[in-house]
Amino acid sequence: MILPITLTVAGIAALINIWLMFRVGQVRTSEKISVGDGGNEKVIRRMRAHSNYIESAPFIILLVAAIELASTTSPVWLWIVSGLYLLGRVAHGIGMDDGKFGKGRMIGTIITMLTLLGLGIYAILIPYLG
Repeated sequence: MILPITLTVAGIAALINIWLMFRVGQVRTSEKISVGDGGNEKVIRRMRAHSNYIESAPFIILLVAAIELASTTSPVWLWIVSGLYLLGRVAHGIGMDDGKFGKGRMIGTIITMLTLLGLGIYAILIPYLG
């Protein structure tokens, strides 16, 4: 069985992961920090953006796959939610550079939390919805 939404989301998620890793490497190089964060706020921000992404991406991909497997078609809403999640994570990664309350960071955080909540609840309800 081919899961087009899951495969697309997982592929794009992998590319975002590489992008976030690259951003950490860039700031480490510019700040001359080879291991850890060196107490440098720029490095810490980039590392947290990457770590935060890794904390949610596997759950989202798993939920998308489970919902897609339980569906008879590829629901358009699942494409939209997945796309918004990925855009939100890019916004969060960029927003982490903006300081304490960057708009991108806040937008990405809210989108991630709502996506996890919505997909989680929907996944729980699937067996009981008929």
